[in-house]
Amino acid sequence: MVVRALVSRARVQFSTSAFTGLTLKRPEQSVRLTHRRFSRSTIKMVEGHQCHRVAHFHRKKLLGKSFACSSPNGRFEQGASQIDGKPLTRIEIHGKNLFYFFGQGDDTVVLHIHFGMSGKFALFDSTADTDITPKPTTRLEMKGHGMVAHLSAMTVQYGDQGFYEEKKAALGEDPLRQDADPNRAWEKIRGSKSRSIGYLLMDQSVIAGVGNIYRAEILFKAGVHPEQPGKSLTRDVFDKIWNHSVDLLERGFRTGSILTVDESEGLPPPWTRRYIYNQSKCGRCGDRVKSWDIAGRTAYACPTCQPLTSDEVLSADRIAAVKQAKGAVEFVSHCAADDVSVAMMSPAKLKVSQLKCVLEEMNLPTHGKKADLVARVLDAQVVKKEVVVATPDQMDEGIQRRSKRRTDYNDQKERIRQKIDFVATAEQAAREKMDAGEKGNVEHVPLGMDDATNY
Repeated sequence: MVVRALVSRARVQFSTSAFTGLTLKRPEQSVRLTHRRFSRSTIKMVEGHQCHRVAHFHRKKLLGKSFACSSPNGRFEQGASQIDGKPLTRIEIHGKNLFYFFGQGDDTVVLHIHFGMSGKFALFDSTADTDITPKPTTRLEMKGHGMVAHLSAMTVQYGDQGFYEEKKAALGEDPLRQDADPNRAWEKIRGSKSRSIGYLLMDQSVIAGVGNIYRAEILFKAGVHPEQPGKSLTRDVFDKIWNHSVDLLERGFRTGSILTVDESEGLPPPWTRRYIYNQSKCGRCGDRVKSWDIAGRTAYACPTCQPLTSDEVLSADRIAAVKQAKGAVEFVSHCAADDVSVAMMSPAKLKVSQLKCVLEEMNLPTHGKKADLVARVLDAQVVKKEVVVATPDQMDEGIQRRSKRRTDYNDQKERIRQKIDFVATAEQAAREKMDAGEKGNVEHVPLGMDDATNY
């Protein structure tokens, strides 16, 4: 299945942020705040666009090839024997579920994968001088054609074509699939009895592939409160939610990063990558962002930009949840981090080690709990006065390399704007993340295998 992002008009608008760093006494402190090396590891949470990136990469590298398959940790021995030596003929993605088809006709074996919170499907060059020893969590190893693939995931199952059809029928519409039917999602939402749109948007049987970060950003862009009952939505409002889901997931698929802010709005930091997720205030109206729990996950909303307008009666527990909503507490996000200079505007987003570096530079005490350090930084008005652009003389060799990478990648961003069928490689996505202060980890696609491939 061709991913929708490759056949529809690109709607990618990038948010850029200038390289900034703190002028610190010791060079190594600057490195700790602003520089990270590329990593071959993977992030710990996966949303739908990341699964599509894995499939896009694997279609180019693995499709049409046969592999020697085994189960290093013994947890998938029977399944590995079923696909051993059979050609990989097809890959399908439905939200966060991956389906790999081995063989043809009645002989087809379908491999079903769900990464869960910590899975990965790593592909390595077997001729490179790299340690590719399976880990205790490696359930499937595939060898052949100069490559080695290691799979670890929460769910690894296999079956026939009927097994695939049954799994597919239980899943909702995937905004990134070309054959997605928004009418089917609309009927499920309209027919829901009491569920809120915030709950339904995360229900993989309704819309497949949307995670917590995207939920917050999609509903904010649509101007819809997460507690709005699904059955109260008009078709026009649903269409806004669906179209934003398509736009943002496509953007994530192309870039490898969760970028939701439209550059055309001209919002200042810290609203350069995400509008409301892990923000304490709304970048549009300045109102305090509220957060509360929906089915065990934190929901976010701006009361001004996302008013609860339903005439429907909310259940007692949802009324209580809305009343108890508190001002969003910013935190160190490992999935969607901010640039260090941007995080300085909200010090709670900095790590304790980073806060101590800042305070040491200011000749202020570095003892105490994180809350004490954050308060100390705020009291010293670091946000307004202490963030400066490091000069070349102040940057060590590592930071100079990072500055050069940013210049190079700005050129790549411009090429992305001009070429609608461009999908960033793993290394390019890692560079973009690092330039924004995020970790260089890129979903479940390891660096090194696709560096020279411009999709």
